[in-house]
Amino acid sequence: MIECLFQANTPEIEIRPKELNNNDKQLSTQATSMISLSILTLEKSTYLKLSPDLFIHMKREDIFSQYSIGKALGEGAYGQVSLVTNKRTGIVRAMKAIKKDCLFEEEEQRLFQEMNILKDLDHPNIVKLCELFQDEKCYYLITEYLNGGELFDRIQKAKTFSERDAANIMKQILSAVAYCHTKQIVHRDLKPENIIFTSTDDDAQLKIIDFGTSRRFESDKKMTKRLGTPYYIAPEVLLKKYNEKCDVWSCGVILYILLAGYPPFYGKKDIDIYQKIVKANVPFYTEEWSKVSEQAKSLILKMLCKDAEQRISAKDVLADPWMIEHNQSNLVDQQFLKNLSEFSAKSKLKQALLTFMACQMIQQHEVEDLQKLFKELDTNCDGTVSKDELKKAFQDKIMNKDYFVESIEEKIENLIQQIDINQSGKIDYTEFIIASLQQQRLITEEKIKQTFKILDINGDNYISKGEFQRAMEGVDDVIWGEFLEECDDDKDGKISEAEFIQIILKKI
Repeated sequence: MIECLFQANTPEIEIRPKELNNNDKQLSTQATSMISLSILTLEKSTYLKLSPDLFIHMKREDIFSQYSIGKALGEGAYGQVSLVTNKRTGIVRAMKAIKKDCLFEEEEQRLFQEMNILKDLDHPNIVKLCELFQDEKCYYLITEYLNGGELFDRIQKAKTFSERDAANIMKQILSAVAYCHTKQIVHRDLKPENIIFTSTDDDAQLKIIDFGTSRRFESDKKMTKRLGTPYYIAPEVLLKKYNEKCDVWSCGVILYILLAGYPPFYGKKDIDIYQKIVKANVPFYTEEWSKVSEQAKSLILKMLCKDAEQRISAKDVLADPWMIEHNQSNLVDQQFLKNLSEFSAKSKLKQALLTFMACQMIQQHEVEDLQKLFKELDTNCDGTVSKDELKKAFQDKIMNKDYFVESIEEKIENLIQQIDINQSGKIDYTEFIIASLQQQRLITEEKIKQTFKILDINGDNYISKGEFQRAMEGVDDVIWGEFLEECDDDKDGKISEAEFIQIILKKI
């Protein structure tokens, strides 16, 4: 995450000439080198895969020239979190400043690990990392600003939630957890304080924050570092031999608290809590539980199973009958799918610019409804929309068979090719947002001009190759040449504001 590596994923290519006479050997060597270079150049261009992480790389720039600092949101041993406002766009973000002189080597490695993990995550229920800066004194993480408060605060105010409310909350949390687990990432400190509402609205979405204890794991290797918070830590973590299912245990504790208003394993001292956790006897004997369904209790027992090997996975929790029964929705309609199918994306430059706008210019409150639509299409809750999921949505919602001029398989295949700009074979969250921006009328000329001003760093009303490279790593001469072919009408080797506006509006 600290370094955004632009990888062409170019395979090694060995060119073996046919039998040559001695006089041709030198010429053959030169020709082979030239051919190899040409192929590598073509491969590099061909394998340009756009994704949000290409725009997140460590900048050695003066952060205070770009952001004005507002009130402090929190403070810790290593630094503080503050409210910041982008001076050019007016967009409000959160800034986590970490003092370099307070970090030991292991702590700095953990910080870099958190950055790399956050950079790799693209999910509607995970906080979005926007930018990274450093100067002589600090590292700075710029993330989206979530102002809805902690889940912990709402639990305290509400005391308990209805089963439908609890299931809605848990679906969002577990959807993010299951997504992380498919990417071989474990959080290791899930608790209500690390789950934030995006706004104060009653139907606001939730996002998981603080990936400081997270790490990448290997399926065949147990983790041994004892990390977590009393009440939520799994028994196998206390025994220092665990896997990613420690996150499911923590989610089980959160679900228990949502329905009862108190934790399942309680004690005046940490040692008392730990002793009860290791025994894993889940109590359901108080009055609160007489009002809770047997299905909910059964699911909690599956999540708080002492044997991690027998414990239910995050993916299977989402498929549990209790979760499905309480999370019925019907937001995706025929018109939305028809509009989505009209999205067209062919040029790399247009894809790059819209990806940048979706990541840097669109705010959380503008995409709340789109998040819900995405999650309804993502029926298996793996954080992506597959070909089969999209096909089923079209078959269920579009009753007019005349709409399918080609076969539905062909239509879905073409649609995924248009939207799937990182060529993963599925539609990722940000790709879905990009394809839906036009429907929500979020790509305004004002936003386009604001985006141009951000990329036009020196303010000369042109975007040069160097300026584009500062926003997106990996733009070499070949790729920049391709970009210019698409929009540089006057052939001056740079992109004017008029050309910039035209390339985006033409896409839409």
